[in-house]
Amino acid sequence: MTQAVLVLDQRLAARADQADLLLPLTADERSVVRGRRRTDCGREVLLQLPRDGALQPGDQLSDAAGTARVEVTAATEALLRVRATSALALMQAAYHLGNRHVALELHEQDLYLLEDAVLATMLESRGLQLSRCQRPFRPEGGAYAGHQHG
Repeated sequence: MTQAVLVLDQRLAARADQADLLLPLTADERSVVRGRRRTDCGREVLLQLPRDGALQPGDQLSDAAGTARVEVTAATEALLRVRATSALALMQAAYHLGNRHVALELHEQDLYLLEDAVLATMLESRGLQLSRCQRPFRPEGGAYAGHQHG
């Protein structure tokens, strides 16, 4: 017997008790708060959340009755890790990627972006060191993250 689709329409205000289910989402999926998804154990859920900002790893969601508690996690994604021989070269790479509106996860010694062959070629031509990896992606929200137009 299959379980009914769990409709998640509540964001829990504060991190509550341990979640009943985990919902791994990619960075892109975390920006869409409506639609069908699957938990890590295969349970189908339907997001029907208010459009008041992207989901973040650690956010907890619930159904209207409060019978299920689901925690959002960052899913593993195919990424490029960018390293440079100097801080300036790394900042220049971030600048050029930002001009292309590329989502970036920033660290002191490296940048992470979704795997992209064209961008990889551009970065390698600038003398940067690239490696491919599989890990959760947590890009910067941007200057207007969370900003709502009225």
